[in-house]
Amino acid sequence: MQIYLPIAEVSVNAFLLLGLGGLVGVLSGMFGVGGGFLMTPLLFFIGIPPAVAVATEANQIVASSFSGVLAHFKRKTVDLRMGFVLLVGGLIGAALGVLVFNFLKSVGQVDLLVRLCYVVFLGIIGALMFVESLNAIRKARKAGGTPPPKRRQRNWVHALPFKMRFRTSGLYISVIPPVLVGVAVGILAAIMGVGGGFIMVPAMIYLLGMPTKVVVGTSLFQIIFVTAFTTMLHATTNFTVDIVLAVLLLIGGVVGAQIGTRIGVKMKAEQLRILLAIMVLAVCGKLALDLLFQPSELYSLGAAGGH
Repeated sequence: MQIYLPIAEVSVNAFLLLGLGGLVGVLSGMFGVGGGFLMTPLLFFIGIPPAVAVATEANQIVASSFSGVLAHFKRKTVDLRMGFVLLVGGLIGAALGVLVFNFLKSVGQVDLLVRLCYVVFLGIIGALMFVESLNAIRKARKAGGTPPPKRRQRNWVHALPFKMRFRTSGLYISVIPPVLVGVAVGILAAIMGVGGGFIMVPAMIYLLGMPTKVVVGTSLFQIIFVTAFTTMLHATTNFTVDIVLAVLLLIGGVVGAQIGTRIGVKMKAEQLRILLAIMVLAVCGKLALDLLFQPSELYSLGAAGGH
C-alpha cells in the first residue's frame, strides 16, 4: 500500500514504515536504547531526505521517551534536579544545532553533514560496544574471574566551582559538567535526530559519577524536552517534520517495543550488547559505502531545487 508523504515528497509503502518502526521498537525493548541512531539511517536507505528523517525522528523519540520515563517515576529513579540542569544545557545545544542545520541547509550541505555525523558516531560507538561486549563474554566464561575494577571519581569534576547538591543521585558536584553534557546532547539531537542517550548515559555514569539506577530515568526525562524543543524548531524554521511519517513509525514502534521487551528478558546482557554492536557497525558500513560510491544519477540529488 503506497502512501504519499507530503513533506518528504516521496511515496513509500505504509507497511514498510510500520515494519521499520516495529523493528526499531523491538531493538528499543531489547536493548533499552531509543533507537533513533538506527532509525534515521534506515529512513535514508528507503529514500527519505535526511533533513526530513532527522526532524521527524526527533518527534518519535518524544513519545517513546515519555512512556519510558513514566515507569521510572513510579520507581522513583528520576533525579529531577539533575534533569533540569541537563535540560538547560540541552535546550541551548538544540538551539545551536538547529542554527547550524539551517545554515547548512541554505548552502545545500545538510545531507552530507548528517550522513558524516552518523558514520563517525556509529563507527566509534559500534567499535567500543563490540570490544566491551567481547571482554564481558570472556570474563563471564572464566569462572571465578577477578572482580571488575571500581569506578574512580574524577577529581577535576569535584574541583570545579558552582556546586549543587543532587539528593536523588547522592552527589555534590559543579553544575558545569552536566550543563556541558546537555549542550553536546542537544546539538546531536538537532543535527542527527537522536535522543543522545548513547552518549548521555555513559557520561552520567563515568563523568558525573551518578548511580546507574537513576541514570536511565533522568536521561529520558531530559530527552523528552530537548527532542520536543528540537522538533518544534525544525517544524517552524525548516518545515521538515512529516506528521504522516511520524505516526506510522510511532504505531510500529509501540508494538515492537512490547515484543522486544519479552525477547530481551530471555537473552543474556552480553549477547544483546554484541548483537547491537554488530547492527550498529553494519549500518555504519552501509552509510560509509553510500558516501564513497558515486550515485547512479549525478544530478538527482539537487533535482528538487534545480532550475
